[in-house]
Amino acid sequence: MGLGSTAKKVQKLADLAEKMYKRINHMVEQLQDLRGTVDETGARVEEIERELEQHRTLLEAIAEEHDIDVDSAVTDAVIQDADGADPSGDAASPDDPDTAGAPAETTEDADGPSP
Repeated sequence: MGLGSTAKKVQKLADLAEKMYKRINHMVEQLQDLRGTVDETGARVEEIERELEQHRTLLEAIAEEHDIDVDSAVTDAVIQDADGADPSGDAASPDDPDTAGAPAETTEDADGPSP
């Protein structure tokens, strides 16, 4: 084996090492960015949890003021969701003053309106 082939092998290894070094540095940068994103997301989640707790406290105070049992209301909502009720809340509810007494939606086809 001559010196020329050894020099080529050493150069090849040096090139490979440089590529690996660049890849590792790129991965380190990505990891640092990811850690920053995770930290920001964690802070947002904590803020949302604080707001949620404030909202929950406010809703419980309003419910108490109107003599509404929060636990039974939550239980009823869970049961309705399990029974396949409209989870979006778009359906007219007799308990909802905004939709109580609202006419049912109808569809219209070529033969005219249908109830």
